[in-house]
Amino acid sequence: EVGEPFKEEKAVAKYLRFNCPTKSTNMMGHRVDYFIASKAVDCLLDSKWAKAKKGEEALFTTRESVVDYCNRLLKKQFFHRALKVMKMKPDKDTKKEKEKGKAESGKEEEKKSKKESGKDEKTKKEKEKEKKKDGEKDECKKDDTPGTPKKKETKRKFKLEPHEDQVFLDGNEVYVWIYDPVHFKTFAMGLVLVIAVIAATLFPLWPAEMRVGVYYLSVGAGCFVASILLLAVARCILFLIIWLITGGRHHFWFLPNLTADVGFIDSFRPLYTHEYKGPKADLKKEEKAESKKQQKYDSEEKSDSEKKEEEDGKTEATRNSGTDGSGGERHSDTDSDRREDDRSQHSSGNGNDFEMITKEELEQQTDEGDCEEEDEEDTERGPSHGKS
Repeated sequence: EVGEPFKEEKAVAKYLRFNCPTKSTNMMGHRVDYFIASKAVDCLLDSKWAKAKKGEEALFTTRESVVDYCNRLLKKQFFHRALKVMKMKPDKDTKKEKEKGKAESGKEEEKKSKKESGKDEKTKKEKEKEKKKDGEKDECKKDDTPGTPKKKETKRKFKLEPHEDQVFLDGNEVYVWIYDPVHFKTFAMGLVLVIAVIAATLFPLWPAEMRVGVYYLSVGAGCFVASILLLAVARCILFLIIWLITGGRHHFWFLPNLTADVGFIDSFRPLYTHEYKGPKADLKKEEKAESKKQQKYDSEEKSDSEKKEEEDGKTEATRNSGTDGSGGERHSDTDSDRREDDRSQHSSGNGNDFEMITKEELEQQTDEGDCEEEDEEDTERGPSHGKS
């Protein structure tokens, strides 16, 4: 049999209820608050019961002592253990997702085949068009305001069910609150509200000075609310007039944050905003886009030139490796070239020899050469007749 909780246990449970972080979810068709065991242990270790007083020992010294105490609270039904059950999607949704995945995969394959066939047929003009499209996309991304809300990541939903083993364990176990005391703030707010209602009903019994003061306060509050409403209408009318006169080029807002979801003082800041949306603004945007496109085109040309240089280096290396095999034949050519160079050097060094030779000497040398050739022919013919 479990007895009634003591005052100390109630105080600990109340502290844990209002200081331990909790979340809410559905359980058995009811909205409930739950907490995680490890966070509850940390919360109690930071409480006043974990600090020793004069002449007394601390109630919570280790995590094990906190777990034992929480087991006592669980038995006295301050909370109970629950089990997380993930919500499964129905079969229809899974089938639809599979069909969508197949259709998307088929479309991707078709796109890939089209791209492969179109790569060979693409020309320079098409490439330029693609570059323009990329530049426009980059501009659109930059035009997006940083304050735009991002898509939230989808979290798996779950529900709670009562656990069979009702034991407090230190970890990621889930426990649902049964104990739900009234907070002091809610009690104070309710008390003030009741007093205000009673005072309003007794308004005829108030003193005359208080009634006059309340009357003036109510009139002032009404005028303030009416002035804000008139300002909201007037600023819209002013915007429309300026927009129509300028043909939609000038956007002038007086007190732009008057109806925005901001604080009281921030709703009157800034005093006005003005935007010009004419042809000059469009030209500026186009110039910026063209400059960005030119920068991208230059960077791409640089990369292409670097690639060409690498290819040229590779071709030269292959040529050098191919010419190594015919090195023996070229050695002879280089030797003959060297000899000719040497002769030219000698002749250049002894240039006076050419000046001393005359025409008669040259003719005599040519005649002697012819005689020597005829003698060689006779000697060759002689032995051949002997053999015959």
